[in-house]
Amino acid sequence: MTHPFLDLPPLTAERFAAIEDGVARLLDTRQDVLITQGEALLPLEGAIRAAAGPGTVALNVITGPYGQTFGNWLRDAGATVHDLSVPFHTAVTAGQIREAFAEHPEIDFVSLVHAEAATGNTNPVAEIGEVVRERGALFYLDAVASVGAEPVLPDAWGVDLCVIGAQKAMGGPAGVSAISVSERAWDRMAANPNAPRRSYLSLLDWKERWIDAGRKALPHAPAQLEMLALEACLERIESAGLESVMARHRRAALAARAGAVALGGGLEPYVYEERDAAPVATTLRVPSGAVASDLVARALATDPALPLAAGGGALAREMIRVNHYGPDATRDAVQNSLAALGAALAEQGLPVDPAAARRAVENAWRR
Repeated sequence: MTHPFLDLPPLTAERFAAIEDGVARLLDTRQDVLITQGEALLPLEGAIRAAAGPGTVALNVITGPYGQTFGNWLRDAGATVHDLSVPFHTAVTAGQIREAFAEHPEIDFVSLVHAEAATGNTNPVAEIGEVVRERGALFYLDAVASVGAEPVLPDAWGVDLCVIGAQKAMGGPAGVSAISVSERAWDRMAANPNAPRRSYLSLLDWKERWIDAGRKALPHAPAQLEMLALEACLERIESAGLESVMARHRRAALAARAGAVALGGGLEPYVYEERDAAPVATTLRVPSGAVASDLVARALATDPALPLAAGGGALAREMIRVNHYGPDATRDAVQNSLAALGAALAEQGLPVDPAAARRAVENAWRR
C-alpha cells in the first residue's frame, strides 16, 4: 500500500544542511550547528562528555531536575563539580554566579538550564553570560524549553554549547535536536582525551565527517520524517515571525498566571516572581490538603487534550503544570485549563470564581 510517510526519496545532504542553516537563523548564530539524530538528551549528554573531563572544574547551576542530571554527567566525566542550587520557585542571578566564581576562581565550565518547563522558572542568561565571559569559562546552555518562547541568542550571550529541541515552544518533533558549537568549544573537545569517539554521543565524529568535509555526504541515514517535520516547523516559525511566536507564549504565561490567581480555590503561582516565570509553561501550587495529581486527573477526565500535568516526582502532590507551549500557547487553551481546574477544585468544596478567572485571562492576553 502507498502512504505519504512511506517510500520517500532519500533526504539529501544538501537539504539536511539547509535545515541546519534554518536552525542557525533561528538562533541568530554564526557558530557551527549540528542537527543530532535523537531527542535533546543526546546532544546534552554528548556535549558534556566531550567538553568536560578530569581536569574540568565546573559550576553546575540547579534550578530544576535537569540541572541535577547535568551534575551527574559532569561527575561521571571526571570533572570537579560545584553545584549552585536555588529554590525551584525562583531563578539564579548573575550575582550568585559571580559569587561562585569568587569562591572557586578555578571554574572553567558553567552548565545552566535556560527555562525549566518542569518547575516553570527561567534564568537571566544574558546577564549570566556576561559574568561567564569575564571569567573565560566555557558556557553550556540547555535551551530546549526556552527556544521559541523567549529569545535564545548564543552569540550575543557568549554561549559555547547551546542545545535546543523542537518539541515544546517550537511546536515541532521530539525525535531530532540541535546544538550550536563555538570554536573554543571544539578546541576544548579536541583537547579532551576522554571525549567520545566512534560513538553515537560523539560530536567530534560529526564534526570531522560532516562539517569538516563540507557537509557534502551524510555520515549515516538521517531520521527522515523527523527532519522533514523540523523543516516544516522552522518554515512555520519563519512565516509567522519569531517575535510573534514568542509574544504568543508571553501572553499565554501572563494569562495563566493572572487567571489562576483570580480563580481562587487556593491556587497560586509556584514561581513567586513574574520576572522569574518561564513563558513556556506556568506552574501552580495547590492548596493545603489537595493533591495536584488528583486535581489534574479530574480536570483531564473532562478533556484529555488539555495541556495539564502534575509535577514530576516529589512535586506530584503540590504542583500543577499548565503546558501552554507550541500549539497550546493560546487563550483558549489557558481558559479551558483553568475552567477544568476550577471545576476540580469546586468538587473538593473549595471556593472558586470561574468568571473572574475568565476576565483575568482576557485582560492579561491584551497586555
